[in-house]
Amino acid sequence: MSSMLSIKDLHAAVDGKPILNGLTLELPAGEVHAIMGPNGAGKSTLSYVLTGRSGYEVTGGSVTLNGEDLLALDPAERASRGVFLSFQYPLEIPGVPALTFLRTALNAQRKSRGEAEIAAPAFLKLVREEAARLKIDFEMLRRALNVGFSGGEKKRMEILQMAILAPRLAILDETDSGLDIDALRIVSDGVNAMRGPDRSMLVITHYQRLLDYIRPDKVHVLAAGRIAATGGPELALQLEREGYDKYGAAAA
Repeated sequence: MSSMLSIKDLHAAVDGKPILNGLTLELPAGEVHAIMGPNGAGKSTLSYVLTGRSGYEVTGGSVTLNGEDLLALDPAERASRGVFLSFQYPLEIPGVPALTFLRTALNAQRKSRGEAEIAAPAFLKLVREEAARLKIDFEMLRRALNVGFSGGEKKRMEILQMAILAPRLAILDETDSGLDIDALRIVSDGVNAMRGPDRSMLVITHYQRLLDYIRPDKVHVLAAGRIAATGGPELALQLEREGYDKYGAAAA
């Protein structure tokens, strides 16, 4: 199976401090891979490098998405190619209704791909269906994006954005943080509904419990800025029992 995302010997620094130290990872089309690791290992840095956040300097290595040099593209171009990041801490945007945000984002991506804008009736039908599946009250979407939302509501809104934008590469950065068991199940169901042969996902998490609901094809241990081990879902269970100490030593 060909790789949708190919990362080879990636090095990256923040404020001159090396964070990623030769990270190599292959993510085939249609697969879901989990990345686990201790605090400071570089998990969020990886997500920001892939999406092009400013301040994250790539100092070596390569990243391709479907054979195209991802690092040569600006963040908007990466989004138009189908790269999506669900934030660990979703931002509040006062004054911008969630519906307006969603439709503007979707039409910007459609325009970049040479597609016609989605008509209002079709858009509202799509949003109503996806919101109902994620148990999001439609009236919430008339409010400013994430303003006054609970942690669980913000995370469900992130998954709603993913469902509307239908990315090819979805990066979920600790989507499970701050979720109770009911919200975790709802969010996981939303993620699982997006699985398909033309979409790949990177699920970044500290905890094995998320992987009870989102069963990954592979689990990678990220330690000291590189992949220290790769295995199946059983690796997450081992990490839950034993922690990361031995992988930190192996990656050093």
